[in-house]
Amino acid sequence: MRVVIAEDLALLRDGLIRLLQAFEFEVVEAVDNGPSLLRALIGHRPDVAVVDVRLPPTFTDEGLKAALEARKEIPGLPVLVLSQHVEQLYARELLSDSSGGIGYLLKDRVSDVGQFVEAVRRVANGGTALDPDVVAQLLTRRAREEPLQALTAREREVLALMAEGRSNAAIAAKLFITEKAISKHTNNIFAKLDLPPAEGDNRRVLAVLAYLNA
Repeated sequence: MRVVIAEDLALLRDGLIRLLQAFEFEVVEAVDNGPSLLRALIGHRPDVAVVDVRLPPTFTDEGLKAALEARKEIPGLPVLVLSQHVEQLYARELLSDSSGGIGYLLKDRVSDVGQFVEAVRRVANGGTALDPDVVAQLLTRRAREEPLQALTAREREVLALMAEGRSNAAIAAKLFITEKAISKHTNNIFAKLDLPPAEGDNRRVLAVLAYLNA
């Protein structure tokens, strides 16, 4: 898989390059600022972009802006965003554009090599990879709003794990309950959130994320 990396910290950028290359990704370009990122994404059209939110020259949302701009030129371009902190505005802006693979991870997650590489692959394949802390904050923000209040505590747990991109089997293993129970919780969630049923985990997750970002 071909990857473009955007990270202004030289040590972390070099580490990401070495890490991804070790897992047989081809890093076609690594940049340290927003304008260069936009040029690299449009020029290379990679299988996935790993992007820091805050890049020069403004150190605000240059990375995200460049990624979203590139997605206008290349619809569905898979983007995995890395951030030092949970920044809800940035997360919501990214997730509101639900075409193609999307992800939002805290930089601390990079230290878990297996989890990080899995997230990159999932996003490159059109899936969703959300940091549990990001999911928790998005859910907390919506917890005061209807109809999310109608969900039980267990349904909230299932919803959070669904939003991370987990399958029913993975959720069942995580919560130590049966897949049949997860299926029941899932059906209840969609009914309470007034979301139509959809085949496939990815479309289901995107539907939930679309609701969370309404």
